[in-house]
Amino acid sequence: MVDITILDGGMGRELKQIGAPFSQPLWSAQALIESPQHVKQVHQSFINAGAEIITVNSYACVPFHLGEELYAQQGANLAQQAAQLAREAVVESQKPVRVAGAIPPPFGSYRPDLFEAERAEQICLDLFQAQDSHVDLWLVETVSSLAEADVFCKVLSQTDKTCYIAYTLQDEISSVSRLRSGELVTDAVEKLLHTQAAGIFFNCSIPEVIEQAIKDVNKVLSQTGKTLDIGVYANSFTPIHSDHKANDRFQGLRNVSEHEYLEFAKQWQSLGANIIGGCCGISPSHIQQLRKWKDTLK
Repeated sequence: MVDITILDGGMGRELKQIGAPFSQPLWSAQALIESPQHVKQVHQSFINAGAEIITVNSYACVPFHLGEELYAQQGANLAQQAAQLAREAVVESQKPVRVAGAIPPPFGSYRPDLFEAERAEQICLDLFQAQDSHVDLWLVETVSSLAEADVFCKVLSQTDKTCYIAYTLQDEISSVSRLRSGELVTDAVEKLLHTQAAGIFFNCSIPEVIEQAIKDVNKVLSQTGKTLDIGVYANSFTPIHSDHKANDRFQGLRNVSEHEYLEFAKQWQSLGANIIGGCCGISPSHIQQLRKWKDTLK
């Protein structure tokens, strides 16, 4: 049986849930600017729920959310502050929790068509340098294409800390799993095997499409004889379409209950996933159920 590590859940929606300052386009960066104590409160909630890895709240510390002027003035400082808040939450908890530095999509989630490689590399480097001294590992989030992964892996090649690449999938159930770009998950795995990445994750996709993605990972790994950690942190969104414009409106949530999410997690673990948490709309109560389940596996 595959042992599992419990990742935290979605920061942005939890900030909104507890009444932190939260609006478009700043998203989760608004709390960093106006009410950082709320960010630490969410970290503490996930730690108390049983998360063994918490993720730095740097997702919105990019020009897409901050705007060009505010990013130039404060982007790196906000990312550094976010990393410090995560570290403080761990220290104060006195629990053996690791902090994952986060590299988000620089030009908007789920939109590989907006990607600019040269600019993305500099933004990624800024965020890397801002967080690195405060984190234990690296998590590149919501990667929509192979081109994006290439750039992020290039920047992270300068660290010896564990690095994971988290891809976001097309929200369509199919016998073949694809990234938002339409590229095959099997191709993403094959490319990742030639990088320093220790694992492949799938995040910010509906739970129903994860099973096929893990099967496609296993297919490549069995053919090559290689190994990778497999991580999952799905969302509780309604399906996201290819013309999605993140800053135009809030993406619709659906009610994926703690029990339903746990059943998905059991399926993912049976297929080989060994790091499981949640993304947007997955709350501390979901993580608590995952942790209780994990503790029964010992």
